[in-house]
Amino acid sequence: MKDIYPVSDFSRKPAEHIKRLKETGQPEILTVNGKAELVIQDAKSYEEMVDLLDTLKKITTAIKSHEAGKAIPADTFFSKFEKKHGIKNNPV
Repeated sequence: MKDIYPVSDFSRKPAEHIKRLKETGQPEILTVNGKAELVIQDAKSYEEMVDLLDTLKKITTAIKSHEAGKAIPADTFFSKFEKKHGIKNNPV
């Protein structure tokens, strides 16, 4: 990452950092005594990252389930789903 700043710089000029974070959507690393200590980012980018992580976890779970032989054909799933939720299958 290229956006690395001392935490003291953030303390002195928070408005500049906040503006840059919102404009770029990229996180910043804040250092203390030259060592990376914190990562900050704007709320929108954080929420997008959390949503992406959640999706990746779901995909990983599905892959593991498939590899363990727990997968079912899609038509079987949709048939059970429609029956469970009272949905009538109306082919187009």
